This record gives sequence, C-alpha cells and structure tokens, in this order.
Amino acid sequence: MANIKDVAREAGVSVATVSRVFNDSELVSDDTRRIVRDVAGRLKYWPNGVARSLITSRTHAFGVLLPDLYGDFFSELIRGIDHAARREGFHLLVSSSHSDTNELVAAMRSMRGRIDGLVVMAPDLDSAGAIHDAAGGFPVVVLDPGIGLSSWDTISIANQDGAFQVVRHLIGLGHRRIATITGPRDNIDAQQRVAGYRAALAEAGIAHDAQLEIEGDFTEPSGYHAVGTLLGLSPRPTAVFFGNDYMAIGALSALSEAGIHVPEDLAIAGFDDIAMARYLTPALTTVHVDLIEFGARAIRRLIEVKDGAPGGVPRHEVVGTQLVVRRSCGASEAAKESFPTHEDRRRRP
Repeated sequence: MANIKDVAREAGVSVATVSRVFNDSELVSDDTRRIVRDVAGRLKYWPNGVARSLITSRTHAFGVLLPDLYGDFFSELIRGIDHAARREGFHLLVSSSHSDTNELVAAMRSMRGRIDGLVVMAPDLDSAGAIHDAAGGFPVVVLDPGIGLSSWDTISIANQDGAFQVVRHLIGLGHRRIATITGPRDNIDAQQRVAGYRAALAEAGIAHDAQLEIEGDFTEPSGYHAVGTLLGLSPRPTAVFFGNDYMAIGALSALSEAGIHVPEDLAIAGFDDIAMARYLTPALTTVHVDLIEFGARAIRRLIEVKDGAPGGVPRHEVVGTQLVVRRSCGASEAAKESFPTHEDRRRRP
C-alpha cells in the first residue's frame, strides 16, 4: 500500500506539500494540488483519517443522535440530514439513544473526537442537563428540544398549531366528542400536541373531558391497544386524534377487527404524514411535516454554529406544519393535497 513518501517522490514534491494538499492548505498552487491528487489516485493513496483529524482538528463528519432509527419518520429525517451533509462535504456518524438518557450520554461521549458537530433529537423533558454535561466542546443543534435548552441552537416542529388545525377540522365536520391518543407524558412533542387538541376544543366551547385523553407511546401496538379503551367509553367518541401516524395505523387494524368502520362509525386523524399514510385504507387525514427539509435545516444550522455565526446568540426556530385531509375523517375522494407527493420527495437531490 502506498504511503505519503511514495506520493511525494512520484509527484516530485516534499512530504509537507502532500500533507498540505490533503489538508486543503491555501499555500499550495492549483497545479501542484492537481498533480499530487492525480498521483495519489493512481497509487490508491488516501491519508489516515484519524491521524489527519489529529493534525487538523477536523474530522469532516457530523454526529446524528436520534431517539430511534425505526420507521418512516426517522428514515426521512436521516435522508434530509444526509443529503445536506454530503453537499457540504461531511459524512455522518448515526446512533440512537432509545429514548434513554443514559444511552444518550453514552452515545455523545463515544462521539467525542470523532465529529465536528452534533445534531441531537431530544424531546424528553429530562434530557437538557444530560446534553449540557456530555456535549463537551463540539457544536450542537438540538431538534424538538425539551425544557432548559435556551443556551443551544434549536429547531422544533409546530406541534401545537398542527394539532389545533386537525382537531378544529374534526370539529368543523360536526364532531363534538373527540378523543385523543397521546404520546408519552414526558415527551415534549406529545405535550404540545395535547395542548393543541385542548385549545381547539376550548375555542369551540367543548368542555375538557379527561377520560377522552388516553396515553400511548407513539408505537403501532399502543394505538392498537388503545382501541379497547376507546370502545369501552360511554358514550363512545365519534372522532379520534392520534398523536402520530404510527398509533393511528395500529388503531386501524384493531378497529377493523372489531367491525368498526372508518370513517362511517369513527373518524380518525394522525400527525407527521409518514409515507404510508396516503396508502392506508382509508387514507389517513394527518398533519404534514417536511422531514427532509427539517433534517436539511439542522445541518445548515450546525454548519453556521460550527463556523461561528455572527452574533453568537443561540437561535430557536419552529418548522411549520400543514393539514392534509384524506378519507379517514370523511373527506371526499376529490379532496386535494397541496404538498409534494412521496414520489416527488424521493426525487429530491
């Protein structure tokens, strides 16, 4: 295997010049840079990444730490992050905290010295202190932050507004007894979506009924099992807002087994607009989140933080949502969707 001395000898330059070429030094002319890279390519030489990072203090990699890696939500988010990172010349080191604070800390510590910055999704309310202690010196951008993260740059989803819009839509269809299946109680996304649900009911003058709020955990099984509780309510709700699409998918299966027809017997709606939502029977009314743009925005922000954005003051941004009306709440077949199709999203660079 060729080494740096072989490249220097073949290119007719010093070892220091070869090193400067691969460290992107401005002290090397374009012609010399081209010659050295041509020789390195022919000899199949590439500098040791670890040694190079020790010299330059740069790894050309970003860390991505998410609560989970399963399902359409996280795969779309990672796609957005990956495309944006590669356009800027960075690779990704991806891991999962499994929504566990100890795992989050362990993953962050394992990334020290291996990344130039970190995108971390931390919707759990007890994660603020852990992120602060484990971040070390590298730049951090936090997605869907819990409380206590005002000192970090953050990007959030407009959870409350999205939930408000979809529940107001159900009310507009004539529903007055509307249940919700929530996410985990210590999750900020879940809390904000419940707040939107309650605000829509309050605006319509519908009294809050605690028994219509059933806790789930954002998974298909929790939506499936919540149906038993829903069907045991008296009187039964006529519509249900699920805190995410996965729970709505689980519920659709349970409702079918129970002989409950959607939307004739029960209208349902979800949140996130994962790719599968439009292909369900019936297609799911939901709240659209542009996850690819969400991920890309995180990388753009992280690069700004890493490079020292003017002012140095942490910024807190909220990504908007959009109501998508489909058949699961009784919309007509002709209902139009004013956002890109999944195939359109797949074609994005």
